[in-house]
This record gives sequence, C-alpha cells and structure tokens, in this order.
Amino acid sequence: MTAGFGPKAAAATESATPPGGRWVSALSLANLGVWVGWFGPLQLLLARQAEQLTPDHKASTLALVTGLGAAVSMVANPVFGALSDRTTARAGRRIPWVVAGVTGGAAGLVVLGLTQSLAVVIAGWCLVQLALNAAFAALAAVPDQVPVRQRGLVGGWLGVSQVIGILVGTALATVAGGITAGYLTCAAFSVLAAVPYVLMRRDSVLTPAARPVFRWRGFLTGFWIDPRRHPDFGWAWLTRFLMNLSYSISTMYLLYYLTDAVRYRGDADTGVLILTALNALTLLSTVVISGIRSDRSGRRKSYVIRSGLVIAAATLLLAVWQTWTGAVVASLVLGLGFGVYTAVDFALLTDVLPTAEDRGKDLGLINIANALPQVLAPVIAAPVVTHLGGYTALYALAGALALAGSLLVRRIRSVP
Repeated sequence: MTAGFGPKAAAATESATPPGGRWVSALSLANLGVWVGWFGPLQLLLARQAEQLTPDHKASTLALVTGLGAAVSMVANPVFGALSDRTTARAGRRIPWVVAGVTGGAAGLVVLGLTQSLAVVIAGWCLVQLALNAAFAALAAVPDQVPVRQRGLVGGWLGVSQVIGILVGTALATVAGGITAGYLTCAAFSVLAAVPYVLMRRDSVLTPAARPVFRWRGFLTGFWIDPRRHPDFGWAWLTRFLMNLSYSISTMYLLYYLTDAVRYRGDADTGVLILTALNALTLLSTVVISGIRSDRSGRRKSYVIRSGLVIAAATLLLAVWQTWTGAVVASLVLGLGFGVYTAVDFALLTDVLPTAEDRGKDLGLINIANALPQVLAPVIAAPVVTHLGGYTALYALAGALALAGSLLVRRIRSVP
C-alpha cells in the first residue's frame, strides 16, 4: 500500500452528506462524455478506419489498434487514480484531472479524425485512452462525495450515463457524416459534457501538509494489493474482469458479426446503432431501480449473480441464433442483465476497497479489470473467429466467461 494520510485524513475522505441531485447529474453527464469519447470510436469509427486502411486485414488491424490502446488504459487508470489521491490543487484532488483528461482525449480524437496513417491512428487512440482514463479515474472516486447508503443509487446513475454514452457515441459516429466528422463530433461532446461538473467545484481537498512524502518505491509497490490479505478485493477484481471480458468479446466484433454471420441486409452501421439503442432501452429500465433496491436491502451479491446469469444467456443467444431477430432479442436481454450488474457491482466494489485514502488508486486497479479485457478480447476473438469455430464459438466463450464471473461472486465474504 502507499503511505497513508493517517486516521483523521482517512476519516475526512468519507462523505456522510448526500451529494444532491444537481451534483449527481453533473457527475453522470461528465461520465457520459468520457464514454462517448471511447465508444464512438470503439463501436464504429475504428472498425471503419481499419476497413478503410487495410481492407484485407480489417479484423487484425482493429485488434492491434484497440489492443494497444487498452494496454495504455490498463496502466493509465491506476496511475492517474494514485496521482489524484495525492493532488493538492485548490480546486480539489479530482477536478484538475477531469479537465486535463477530457481536453487531452478530445485532442486525440481530433488527431484520429484527420489522419490516413495506421501509425498515427495507433498513436491517436493511445492518446485518447491515456487522457480519458485520467478523467475517468478522477470521476470514479465517487466515495469521496457519496455515503455508503447511496452508492447503489449513484452507481445506477453512472450506469445510465455509461449506456447512454455508448448509445450517443454510436449515434454521433453514425449520423455525423463520415469518419472525420464522427471523431470531431465525439471530441466536442466529451469536452462540453464535463463543463457543468467542473463549474460546480465540489471536490475533496488535500492540504500539502496532509500529503505523504513521495517515495518511488512506496508509490510503485502500492499498485500491488495482496489478494491473500484482501481476498474480497481480489475476488471482486477477478469477477469484474471475467464479466468485462465477456462483454468486450460480445461487443467489439458486433459490426463484423452483423455483416459476416447475420448477413444483415441493411447498412451495418445502422444495425449496430439499433442494437445499441435496444440494449440501452432495457438497461435503463433496470439500472437505477436495481441500485436503489440494493441500497435499501443492503444486499449486493445476489443481484450481481443473477445479472451475470442473464448476461450469459444473452451471449449464448448470439451464439446459437445468428439472425437479425436473434440479435435483437439478445440485445434486449443483455441490457436487462447489464443494467443490474452495472449499478450493483459498482456499489459492491466500493464496499471492498482496502483503504479510504487510496481509493483513487484502488478504483484504478479495479478499472484494470475493465481495460485488460479490451487487450485480451481481440487477441482471443481473432483466432476464434478465424480458425476455431467462428462466431458461434466466440459467443459461446463469452457466455462461459459471464457464467464463471457471476458464480465466483459468491466467494466475496464481507458483502452480503
């Protein structure tokens, strides 16, 4: 662990006051902007760019670009989370990183929109991942401002912002009028969405006197949390990793799934947008209410387990029912499960963090479980699609991963 701030400082980082609806709305909007910056490219723009630059090797090119970007994300999130834990700016610990992150992410999206070079596409996407992860790590430090009894509710609204961000990013990429316009539109949206959160200036402040002395050894070793000492944190990390690997495998190749397996007769970009919208519709129907119910009951695991089983069922539908109707039904079912999972698993994770003073860093380590699947998904998916059974095998694998992730939640002992 990194050097702490002492018990008084740690206690000061625990919020006992409800944050208020305006702040939750601003936080959710800023979070939505980050997801737009990620998923406009991930859902459509990068796939179309890979197809344009290397039409005969589009799948491997997409895997290369997204894999390298996710590798950057995997390192950036915990590092920026740790840096925000130690930031002593007058504006607060988190807000400066939100400002820098969305600005840098927008710059990377502009670079992507103006290039015709694969090398520059890789560099631009890595910049987007580096910068937006700085913003995301800061925004994810919700426990600074939210008491335990409201974290399911706030997690639900963050789930809303995630799915609407994916939907809006996909829509902007579809209707903007081309790859360049799509990137520029997503860049502008990401910046504007962060403005209300920044202007509210509600943030936890760390005084220079309370900041521990910086030592490289302590800083670097702090990124290892021994699962033997903190088993619930370890199990929570593993289950989130498995669920996100399932989800990444399911969604990353959706455009190619429609064109190559379903043989979708219309415009495939529009097909992806329709499926994303249907997924959002059912997700929104469950995400907030499940967070509220989890807060009221005090129970987390049962919600996460059931939602994982629903997600597994949705991926198996994609494996065995490779028609447009099957894809529609699977998207609706996936939204139901992922809505519950997104809200309640977030609350569960905040309940198993080892320390209060290092939560930016610790949540960053949890977010490796979001980023690492983006590295592994293309590495796994490309050979499976090409040589090991095609999309049937790919989505069956995604279902097995979701099933394993949901069942292993039972190993977490400290959360009911």
